[in-house]
This record gives sequence, structure tokens and C-alpha cells, in this order.
Amino acid sequence: MTRDDSPQRQSGTPGWLIADTRPISRGNRSAKVRQWVRQEQRHNSQSALRIERWQLQIRGHVQGVGFRESCSRMAKDLDLSGWVRNCPDGSVEVQAEGQPHHLTQLRLWCERGPREAEVLSVNQSQLPPLKEDWFEIRR
Repeated sequence: MTRDDSPQRQSGTPGWLIADTRPISRGNRSAKVRQWVRQEQRHNSQSALRIERWQLQIRGHVQGVGFRESCSRMAKDLDLSGWVRNCPDGSVEVQAEGQPHHLTQLRLWCERGPREAEVLSVNQSQLPPLKEDWFEIRR
């Protein structure tokens, strides 16, 4: 195989990003950087203001293993509000409200749970925010 035939050099190979091959002049480069910084600042300020409420239904061996207590601690560490409770069908329900990236971190934690838990699935739905400012364990 010659150098030109190697899979890494083919433009259609995943992992290669060819957006613009024109050289960037010094003045154009700083303008591009300023534009990127403004976009990032706008994105960060919008996501910091956006509050969502998610409902998570966690199924598996999740009751009697400290799931609610651990989930409550994690939610409080992530500055989320809402509640967690055991359901009669053996699942655990969580309603949490806060910034989307914190909610995503809570969901990822729920997919693992505490050490003794065996999580089979996590179903997620979105609800309208209630603007609560606490997180509690419901019985």
C-alpha cells in the first residue's frame, strides 16, 4: 500500500475534518477567534439561565440499596431541586429541576446508582419547571 492509498489519508475516513483549507491571515485569525469566543459566551449565558425539569424512572434492583439517599446527595451536590421516591412497582422515581448539564450528570449517575444497585433502565421525560428550591426524599 502506498502512502496515498492509506485509509488515514482518505478524506471520507471518519476522524478527518476538512472545513476550510484556505490559509488564515493574521487579521482573519483574530477575527475568527473573537467570533468563536462571542458564540461560546452567548451559549454559556443562555444555558446558565435555562432551567428544565426532568422526570427519571429507574428500574432494576434499586430499592433497599440506599438509592434515594445517594440520589438526594448527588442532586444537592449538583444544585438541583426536586424529589426522589420509591414506587410501588419496585422502581425509583426522580423529579429534578436545574440546569440541563447538571440534570445530565444526575441521569448518568442514576444509570449506575449506588454500589449495591443493579440498574436495568432509566426512562426520561421532561416536565414544566416548578421553581422549587429544595430537594427531598419522599416516602
